[in-house]
Amino acid sequence: MKKTFQSIYLNTLFLQVIAGIAFLFTLGFAYPIFYIIGKVAFFVFLTVIMIDVVLLYGKNGISGTRTLPERFSNGDENEIHIQLSNHYSFPLKVKMIEEYPFQFQYRDTAFEVHLAVNDTEYIEYAVVPTERGEYQFGYLNTFVKSPIGLISRRYHIGEETTVAVYPSFIQQRKFDFLAHSNQLTEYGVKKIRKIGQNMEFDQIRDYVIGDDYRIINWKATARQSRLMVNQYQDERSQQIYNIIDKGRAMKMPFNELTLLDHAINSSLVMSSVAMHKDDKAGLITFSDKIGTILKAQKNRHQLKLILDSLYAQNTRFQESDFERLYRNIRTHINHRSLLLLYTNFESMVGLKRQIKYLRAIAKYHELVVIFFENEELKELTENDARSLNEIYLKVIGEKFCFEKKQIAKELKKYGIQTILTTPDQLGIDTINKYLELKARRRI
Repeated sequence: MKKTFQSIYLNTLFLQVIAGIAFLFTLGFAYPIFYIIGKVAFFVFLTVIMIDVVLLYGKNGISGTRTLPERFSNGDENEIHIQLSNHYSFPLKVKMIEEYPFQFQYRDTAFEVHLAVNDTEYIEYAVVPTERGEYQFGYLNTFVKSPIGLISRRYHIGEETTVAVYPSFIQQRKFDFLAHSNQLTEYGVKKIRKIGQNMEFDQIRDYVIGDDYRIINWKATARQSRLMVNQYQDERSQQIYNIIDKGRAMKMPFNELTLLDHAINSSLVMSSVAMHKDDKAGLITFSDKIGTILKAQKNRHQLKLILDSLYAQNTRFQESDFERLYRNIRTHINHRSLLLLYTNFESMVGLKRQIKYLRAIAKYHELVVIFFENEELKELTENDARSLNEIYLKVIGEKFCFEKKQIAKELKKYGIQTILTTPDQLGIDTINKYLELKARRRI
């Protein structure tokens, strides 16, 4: 009985009718006829209320399910599907309030639908998580009312469910498909002209857009009645390590994700592309101490190991120890490898403190330092200044942007490859650099 009363909610119509009856009783002090009308209206109201209660509580008249992915992809749209069915003998007006995880901080997210008799409605919506971890979904609070509309009955539909948010495997799958079908150029990944080519024959396969017409196998094309091309083996099985700085500099947010999360998403994409190019992918994370070290491999379990390792990474609010990173690279990486170092230098002074360690790493490996442009400052410098304060801010912004470019020049002076990019372009720019170095036989 207690649960029944807790599930009853009074609608606006209920309060309006009560207010009207109260007004009739008030008029009854001056005009007795209104007192009699008020009593009649009150008893009619009670009768209608009872009918409304019987209609709503005579049976469990609504059912539904919420379908969630097994896991969410961080920074991407993840679809959620809800199904509602009406088992009452009358049409329903339904208001549904989703109990979102607190991480989303969503407000006023009610869905309103009309359900005919024995009708089923489907609701689809998407959520975009911006941090990794576990997200707890509560119940679907579903409020239904009969055609009378005086009260609503609340149903708890669905179950409390926990979904883990992983690094962006949606981006990884997109680039995975493009790498597999040799169509990376369609998403802005530039085509690099190779310096020399290993002409060892591998196999004959179907032609895909972007293939060089000079490798078309005309005999196989005639036999199959579709374009076929020769595929040749490139130099394979190079070691590619994504090295992620987890220091305080990587806590800075861009587009609701931290730089660390952008680096993690790019590392997953880069690992997948490298393995599709028959290279070995590995992972190192560090801050004031070394975190994860995954030896570069290309077996079928490696990508899952990388994904699970990236899921658990968190920013440490310390200054990163590049000397410790250098010592561990010398200890654990014995062969010349491509090292993609995701970090962030905001000033030349910060670079000067670490440059000797970066130069030492670059003596033994092909090192690419990846750091970030400040999009907000860049936008500020591109806008026209209309006041003294705006001129001052623009000058300061231009100084910081210029210093970023000077950092890139300083690194190149010592033969260290650099990528200065925005978080949005991080994945594409990193793949471009990898393909460029591979085409030029630098790895």
